[in-house]
Amino acid sequence: MPPYYSSIGSHIRHILDFYDCILAIDSNKQIDFTARSRNKEVENCCDKAIEYLNSIIERLKCINYDLDDIVTVRDDLGIGAMDMPYTLASALSQANSHTIHHYAIINYIMSGLSISIDNSDFGYNPTTPKLIKTNS
Repeated sequence: MPPYYSSIGSHIRHILDFYDCILAIDSNKQIDFTARSRNKEVENCCDKAIEYLNSIIERLKCINYDLDDIVTVRDDLGIGAMDMPYTLASALSQANSHTIHHYAIINYIMSGLSISIDNSDFGYNPTTPKLIKTNS
């Protein structure tokens, strides 16, 4: 959909790839956000997306690291790949915020396609103030 030409599937895949990178933490406690799988099947096939989602959910249930553990996160912030110290909790918190951000984009795409869902919180951070509608 213009102006970005992205799809709902590409955003879902991107969200799941982010978690996949965290869950692929290696024995040196390194997380590499530059190593996303970018599987086009997940973008284009609901069954593949559901399979990937279920895999992420099951792997999240099995995290056996202390959330306060220091991990090294590799990412490219526009100036080349760099390594940064995080806690595992901060990496997961970033993934959550990142997910909400992409949900907002998905919500925008759906609105442009005249598709609505019955969830007024979708794409909004829980801390976002709610607009109160008045009869005026």
